Amino acid sequence: MTISGMLKAAIVATIGFAGVARAEETVVWWDFLGGGDGVRMKKLIEDFNAAHAGQIKIDATTLEWGVPFYAKVQTSAAVGEAPDVMTYHASRIPLAVQQGVLQEITADDWTAMGVSSADFAPATWDAVTIDGKQYAVPLDTHPIVLYYNKDLLEKAGMLDENGKPKGMDSREGFTATLQALKDSGVKFPLGSVTADGNFMFRTVYSLMGQQSGELMTDGEFLAGENGEKLANALSVLAEWTTAGLQSTYTDYPATVALFTSGEAAMMINGVWEVPTMTDLNSQGKLFNWGAVELPVIFDKPATYADSHSFAIPANKDKEMTPEKRAAVLEVISWIEKNSLLWATAGHIPAYGPITASAEYKAMEPNATYSSLTANMIFDPKSPLAGVAGPMFDVMSTYFVPTLNGEMDPAEAVESIKEELNAL
Repeated sequence: MTISGMLKAAIVATIGFAGVARAEETVVWWDFLGGGDGVRMKKLIEDFNAAHAGQIKIDATTLEWGVPFYAKVQTSAAVGEAPDVMTYHASRIPLAVQQGVLQEITADDWTAMGVSSADFAPATWDAVTIDGKQYAVPLDTHPIVLYYNKDLLEKAGMLDENGKPKGMDSREGFTATLQALKDSGVKFPLGSVTADGNFMFRTVYSLMGQQSGELMTDGEFLAGENGEKLANALSVLAEWTTAGLQSTYTDYPATVALFTSGEAAMMINGVWEVPTMTDLNSQGKLFNWGAVELPVIFDKPATYADSHSFAIPANKDKEMTPEKRAAVLEVISWIEKNSLLWATAGHIPAYGPITASAEYKAMEPNATYSSLTANMIFDPKSPLAGVAGPMFDVMSTYFVPTLNGEMDPAEAVESIKEELNAL
C-alpha cells in the first residue's frame, strides 16, 4: 500500500471507530509527566479508555523527565521499540528532526483529527513546524508568570483598582513597586530561582524578547546588538538582587516556599505552580493571591513559553498499520478536545476552542494570564536548544553568578557568546 493510500485508510478507520465493531487497538503511550501533571493526564487517559472501551485502549507508561526520556526515545526508535505516541516538548523538536526520531503530522492526519492550524496560536503552531512541516500536535503552552500576594501588595499600596500589581508597564514602575514592598517590611519583594541558571533562562529570555532580541540569527549566537540585549536583561535582574529586591541564590523549592510562606510578596515561576496555590488556598493555608503576565520591563510584552505536545515516533523498520495510526490520531484528537481538565494544572490549552469556552474563561487566574499567548516567544530553532539542551548548560554557568551580583553582565555575555558559538 502506498503512503497516500495508507493515510486515506487511516482516515476511514478513524471514522469507523464511531460505530463499527472491530478488534480493540492498543496504543502504547509514553510520557514524562509527574506531580499534578501526571495525576491529570492519568485521569484523561482513564476517561479516554472508558469512552472507547472495546475500540481503543491506551497502555501508558511514565518515564523520567528530561535527558533520560529523550535519550530513551532516541535509542528505542533506532531499534523500532519506541511507543505509538508520546509527549514531547516543542523546544526539543529541532533536535528530534535532525535525529530522525519523529514522523511528520501530515495534512491527512490533521483532517482525520478534525484539527487545523486555525485552532492554535501562531507562535504555538510555528513551534512544532520545521521547514514547513509539522512534527507534533501542541497540547498546551506553559509560560512563566508573575504570582503575587494581594494582601502584601495592598498593605504597601501597590494594588491597582483591578486588584493587580502597580507598575507593570515599565522598568522604573516595577522597580518602584518592589522598593515599596521592601519599605513596607517585606523580606523579599520578588522571589526568583536565582540558584538555577537553567530555570532563570526563562526570565532572561523573556526580557531579551521584550527588546526584540534573538539568541540565534543565521546560525550565529548573540550576533550584533543581541549580546547587548542579553546584557540589559541580566543587568536589571542583577540590580534587583543587589538592591535586596530579589532573593539571592534561591533554588526552586526554596523560591516556592518563600512565596507561599509570605516572605516573598511576588514570585516568577511557571504556570504549573497554579495547582499548588489553588490547593493551599482551598485548605485555608494561603493568602489572597493572583497571577498575571510578566511586567513589561523594556519595550514590549514578551514571555518565554514551551509547549507540551503529542508526537509519533519514527520507529525504524516498523511501519504503523492504518488501523493503529487511526487509533493514535483518535487518542490525540480526543485529548486535545477534552483538555479543559489539563488547564487545571495551570497550563494554557493550545486548542483554541477550549480557551474560547465559557468554562475556561471562568477559570482564574488562568483566564487572566492566558492573554500572554499573543506575546509568547519560544526557544530558537536549534538542535542545541530545548529542555535539558546544551545551550541551557552554557548559559546556566554564567547566569547564576551574574544574577547574584558576582559577575559583570557584559563579561558574562562575552563568555556565553564564545562558548555557544563554539558548540
